[in-house]
This record gives sequence, C-alpha cells and structure tokens, in this order.
Amino acid sequence: MNIRTSTSRDVESIVALFTASVHLLAARNYTPEQLTAWAPKSPDLEQWSTKLSTLETLVAEFDGTMVGFITYTDNGHIVFLYTSPTFSRKGVASQLYEITSRVLLANGVCSLSTEASIEARPFFESKGFNVVEEQVVERNGMLLKRFAMAGVLASVEA
Repeated sequence: MNIRTSTSRDVESIVALFTASVHLLAARNYTPEQLTAWAPKSPDLEQWSTKLSTLETLVAEFDGTMVGFITYTDNGHIVFLYTSPTFSRKGVASQLYEITSRVLLANGVCSLSTEASIEARPFFESKGFNVVEEQVVERNGMLLKRFAMAGVLASVEA
C-alpha cells in the first residue's frame, strides 16, 4: 500500500470513496434516508474541493486504486477518515491514522479530536479516544447521531 499527500486531482476519487463507504459501511447504523442526506449520490465536487483545500489530506492506494483517506487540521482535528468498503478492516484506516499521528506529534500536537459516526466510534476508541459528548447533527434535513471524541498522542512532561 502506498500512502501519499493528496492533490487536487484526487477530489473525485475521494468523494466516490466517501460516498461508497457511507452507503455500504454505515448502513447498519443509519437509515437509507440518513445515508443519502449524509452522502448524496450527486455530490457537490466544487464544495468538496473547497473543503479539502483547507485541510491536510493523505490518501492510501493499493495497485493504483484509492482505498482510504484521512483529512486533518494542523491542530489535530481529524475531519474525515474513510476506507473503501472492499478494504474495510484491513488496516488501511490504522495506517493512515498512525502516519497522521506521527506528523502531528512531530509538529508538537499532543491531543486529537474528531466527530465519529456510530460506525467509526469503536475504531477511535481502539486508538485511545474517549467520547466527550453524544451529538445529533442535521444533514440535508435529516438528523444523524455522532460522537465528539478526544484522544491524547503523548503526555506533556513538565
């Protein structure tokens, strides 16, 4: 697997992976209407491009095909972490997370935060995150449950 920094040419692949991941992997925990509201089948690529341009993004590829991506801010907020449904539970998210953690730690960031779906919550808990608050957010007219979570990369020594 190859992990690299994304480019503007990756937007369509990122959005396609995101949409497939939401609709296939989160289907156990959300209704079809919620999934469509969260990840519309006809996404706004310009809106995605704008959003991604403000974030650090790494993509994972296997045999030239994108199999996962992570986006984060310089202060340690993980905005997106998704894997292709065909590569779910094969270590892709963990590798993306570990590389991101090393980069952030090297830049002096010791705490992380994210908003995790019901599906993603166990992954983040396995990485030492704790639920800060259960949330209900509105996406395109539908209410979705998620969890604000926080984790620590390394203790700060006095």
